[in-house]
Amino acid sequence: MYRDTLSLLGTALPLVSFLGRLPTAMCQLGSLLLVAETSGSLATAGLTGGALAAGQTVAGPVIGRLADRHGQRGVVLVASLANAVAVTALVLAALGHAATGPLMLLGAVAGATVPQVGPLARTRSVALARRSGADDRTVGTVLSFEGTLDEVSFVLGPALVGLAAAFAHPAAALLLAALLLAVCGTAFALHPTAKATAPDPSASTRSGAAERTRLPGSAYALRGAMVLQGAMFGASQAGITALTERLGAPAQAGLVYAAMGVMSAAVGLSMAAVPARIGLMTRWRAATAALVVLSVPLLFVGSLGALYAVVVVLGAAYAPHLITVFGLTERTVPAARLAESMAFLTSGIVGGQALALAVSGRLAEGHGAPAAFAVAVGAAVACALLSWSVRVPAPVREVRPAVAERSG
Repeated sequence: MYRDTLSLLGTALPLVSFLGRLPTAMCQLGSLLLVAETSGSLATAGLTGGALAAGQTVAGPVIGRLADRHGQRGVVLVASLANAVAVTALVLAALGHAATGPLMLLGAVAGATVPQVGPLARTRSVALARRSGADDRTVGTVLSFEGTLDEVSFVLGPALVGLAAAFAHPAAALLLAALLLAVCGTAFALHPTAKATAPDPSASTRSGAAERTRLPGSAYALRGAMVLQGAMFGASQAGITALTERLGAPAQAGLVYAAMGVMSAAVGLSMAAVPARIGLMTRWRAATAALVVLSVPLLFVGSLGALYAVVVVLGAAYAPHLITVFGLTERTVPAARLAESMAFLTSGIVGGQALALAVSGRLAEGHGAPAAFAVAVGAAVACALLSWSVRVPAPVREVRPAVAERSG
């Protein structure tokens, strides 16, 4: 199945889209480490990182909507170059020992200008698949492939930051991120496949505006599911950090989280083998049930070995949930709002993770790692309840041919 996906997308598009989304995974941790080292204040670092996350959460859907309305090429090109400049400015300000206010402002700008390569690559790949006449199974394989690229970037990005911090300086990682944004973000923007999501000039403004307003209620529920998924990430990260510190092995925190990401990516690739007769709603409910069952053991881990085992196994449930929610969204929202909707899902993860990290971090300080892990379990339970209470309507098919024809 993945041979067909690569045949459909080519080799250059996945490569530049992967390298173009890598900086997003680098900048959050990179900004925290950089500001903490240059300012000597964890509070300032947290405020800067929070501003970056807030900027991305708020502006991500706006960039997605602009891409829906005006096409990806110009939007991604401007955002990539602006983001590269903003990240570079943040590095220079931190090295120059700027005050907290300017650092927060630059962090917010760096977050707001993230070019959303991940969501837009997913939208573009789906458009290419629909244009070729691909069936739902092939589209699901494309979404699994894109989800795996996301997972690998979220593992590799922090790892690169950690290596840079250990052997050079956190600034080196952020400057690399700025370079990748400028080069690979531009390459993604200018790739010929950008035509696949270009707006249809023959559509009237009135009908286009009407179409953009039509979203089923389930689309908002799916966004809520991604916020909860992000909350699981943030709470797990806080709990892992707290527990490894208590065990006297704080350096293991990043490795534990990376191991979870590797497992998630591996399972994400295997999602293409799930039989087509198992529908997306069934997959969603099964994935959320797995999130609950596999997260509960987090409350009882007390050793490093047990932590690795529980977290790695839990990682097996993450990718199926993420990929299924993306798949349900692709099937239910109008094509004219697909990029915006994909960006909303990604922003939901970022926002949920940042909020849960702040809350569960405080809980972990006062009550230990189990308190943080309890937040992750609660988010998993809420995800499960949501999946069983939401009715997802039949796929929106009448607008898909329009997407297919836009590259012609």
